[in-house]
Amino acid sequence: MVEKRETRYNEGESPLKNFRIELSMSQEEFARAIGTTARTISRWEAGDTEPTFTVAQIKAFERLLASRGKTIQDLPDSFRPQKKSLE
Repeated sequence: MVEKRETRYNEGESPLKNFRIELSMSQEEFARAIGTTARTISRWEAGDTEPTFTVAQIKAFERLLASRGKTIQDLPDSFRPQKKSLE
């Protein structure tokens, strides 16, 4: 029996990167799935640019969300990396 590995998220990372990791996809695979480039995904995850999606990309992204039982409403308002807490 194959053991399912637990997905761990690092604080301070982009919610978009966390979702991509949850899907077990590389930046290249994720980019192809939604119709953009790996460099664009990298920029979005780093917070260099704010994501903008075409209607076709939104539909593709929604299909990926549905594959994990999620909807657009489950997403945060920003994909920028979350600031680390000062503890």
